[in-house]
Amino acid sequence: MTSTDHELAIAATGLRKAYGDKTVLDGIDFQVPAGTVFSLLGPNGAGKTTAVNILSTLISADGGEARIGGHDLVAEAQAVRAAIGVTGQFSAVDGLITGEENMLLMADLHHLPRAEGRRVVAELLERFDLVEAAKKAASTYSGGMKRRLDIAMTLVGSPRVIFLDEPTTGLDPRSRHTMWQIIRELVAGGTTVFLTTQYLEEADQLADRIAVLNGGRIVAEGSAEELKRLVPGGHVRLRFTDPVTYEQAATALRETTRDDEALTLQIPSGGSQRELRAILDWLDAAGIEADELSVHTPDLDDVFFALTGSPAATDTATDTDTAVTAKETVR
Repeated sequence: MTSTDHELAIAATGLRKAYGDKTVLDGIDFQVPAGTVFSLLGPNGAGKTTAVNILSTLISADGGEARIGGHDLVAEAQAVRAAIGVTGQFSAVDGLITGEENMLLMADLHHLPRAEGRRVVAELLERFDLVEAAKKAASTYSGGMKRRLDIAMTLVGSPRVIFLDEPTTGLDPRSRHTMWQIIRELVAGGTTVFLTTQYLEEADQLADRIAVLNGGRIVAEGSAEELKRLVPGGHVRLRFTDPVTYEQAATALRETTRDDEALTLQIPSGGSQRELRAILDWLDAAGIEADELSVHTPDLDDVFFALTGSPAATDTATDTDTAVTAKETVR
């Protein structure tokens, strides 16, 4: 991807970080266009949170450089902080005070005039469906409500770039989907989102571009569909109800995998329109009609497993020390 600096919300080159003899980030590069969602995937311990902490100026990199919103991460750290918001894995909400008081505290920290601060807080409480709970202690909020309040607090300062470090960890499916909708609305409004997550479906649903981090290196980068094409195993499945027609098709087709019990044939395919059209044309020419045709492509679970050596799970990804020998970058 080629983008000029002013179109990029985040640009990082050669970021490195080590703790003693443990290299956490080993020279990673990426670019995030403004108004998009960039997702950093990786198993536990891969360095996702370290990357967020560096880019949000919480810790210093050992090497490399980065620009956030056009500002140099080191030379213009204060300008970077003014341009970003951060929501981590663990809520920054103070449970001893109300949701509204948490919000007003953030307004004070951003030095907003009192009237403007109250206006911004009221708008955000309504936007995040927290008006009814605003006067209640935040300790009484559900997990999903606390996460919504956490992001609302982050938005008080109107950041152009938001870092969401595993924002839906521990949430139930309904709350997770609510959070996805909030993220989509933020991006639709022009905000750039840098998302780390262990939920592969989350990255698939939200991210314009995904980078897979393993062993301190980015081992693959691209859209979800581009990453899925890196992994073999795509196929077209033909299902028949008539055994005679099934046998005719199985005899005539090459490179098929048979399932005689289910009367299905599996044809290797990348899932492209051209390949699908060729199969349909062949069926028409042979006078064979399948009762059902379905296209199957690898999902992000398959990509994750292939690139990190770890089985991906819907809840958590496991730690891994497996090294990936080659970087696959989709342009």
